[in-house]
Amino acid sequence: MPPEPSGGALTCLKFQAGPWRKEQSSHGGCASSAAKNHMSHDREAKDESGECRYVWPMRVADPPSFLRTLLDTAVAAAAPAAVLPAHLPEPPRGRTIVVGAGKAAAAMARAVEDHWPGPLSGLVITRHGYGVACSRIEVAEASHPVPDAVGVGAARRIVDLVRGLEADDLVVFLASGGGSALMTLPASGVSLADKQAVTRALLKSGATIGEINCVRKHLSAIKGGRLAVAAYPARVVTLAISDVPGDDPAVIASGPTAADPSSFADARAILRKYDIGAPAAVAQRFDEAADETPKPGDRRLAKAQYRLIATPKQSLAAAAAAARAAGTMPILLSDAIEGEARAVAADQARLALATTSRASLPAVILSGGEVTVTVRGQGRGGPNTEFILALALALDGQPQIYALAADTDGIDGTEDNAGAQCGPATIARAAALKLDLASLLANNDSYAAFAALGDLIVTGPTRTNVNDFRAILIQPQS
Repeated sequence: MPPEPSGGALTCLKFQAGPWRKEQSSHGGCASSAAKNHMSHDREAKDESGECRYVWPMRVADPPSFLRTLLDTAVAAAAPAAVLPAHLPEPPRGRTIVVGAGKAAAAMARAVEDHWPGPLSGLVITRHGYGVACSRIEVAEASHPVPDAVGVGAARRIVDLVRGLEADDLVVFLASGGGSALMTLPASGVSLADKQAVTRALLKSGATIGEINCVRKHLSAIKGGRLAVAAYPARVVTLAISDVPGDDPAVIASGPTAADPSSFADARAILRKYDIGAPAAVAQRFDEAADETPKPGDRRLAKAQYRLIATPKQSLAAAAAAARAAGTMPILLSDAIEGEARAVAADQARLALATTSRASLPAVILSGGEVTVTVRGQGRGGPNTEFILALALALDGQPQIYALAADTDGIDGTEDNAGAQCGPATIARAAALKLDLASLLANNDSYAAFAALGDLIVTGPTRTNVNDFRAILIQPQS
């Protein structure tokens, strides 16, 4: 940061995505006015004509509002109505069948209806509360993250819709986060209760989404490329909104239309890794390994195409652009961070504390991916809320740092909040309310902590999903 001016002609400082720089103003206002509504100035001066201010340094005036704006920007960048139309395929000579599953499925179906030039029909499955009115595509609402009978019935109907099609027909599959749980069709010999039991155990184990979906694919009659096989010889075009680290088509919604490189042996190893006792029917299926998923090179997948229409990286880039436009330097870590929420929070707390001494402040650390929680307590709260609680404890009231973490689908785990936020006063406010934050964290009860503080982030259904969004704002020292 440059030295404070000591006399002579005044100049303006303009905050860039990098160091401060001096800039002579040739207009009736200071160049730093690009900081917009979220910014305030600690120190300013004017020349005799009143045309220029010397800004030293810029600060975010309302950190919680600023961070929420970045979250909203990231979500808007993945809105189906905005991103889907440009990726629609050409209409076929034959029939068009639209099917899909995920928290964005109904909104994606509506976007298809609004922009499709010819006849179509179909069925999509979304989470309860995530439906959108459609006129030609039926919308079913099922349970997430633990599957239910509604999802099973709708999945069976989807297979029936695509089976028996011809080479001139087109299947458009709409894939988004949550699709794996929502579109459940147990394999032969496996019951819905078996799948529910395994799902609950995996969700509590700390397993990654890739590991969870590997197991799901090998218990399914529709995932892991099996839907595309059912539709053969029709052409299949998948339009996907990614919610998984790495944007792997085989993992998004458990890849119903993508070749599956994983195996029964992989699924067995995952259950062993997390010490999950499988129901007898599941153990028997995994041991027999008699019905593998379609693999890369399978001729029945030759007419299947995959198009990513929105990704976590794109949403983080949109948030970074919004931060930069507001005069804050974005620091993008990764769109694919995985690991225990507490461990990731500790890492990012150390980075934020190290950043407090940088010259280029304010700055905001942005990251995505999917953190997990190994549930050992009896409390409530999803991974993003637990991340913020662990982060607040690690920062211990550091006066320059504010943070927000949320799931972009609007639901953190199984609760009604998307995530939570914290700031310099969080620890003191909790103490005043006699909240033992460390004990609440040990009990996996982050929801109770931030509900009492009034710092839950509640968005309602966003009808999209590009996974976690984390933003940590570092202000300049006062």
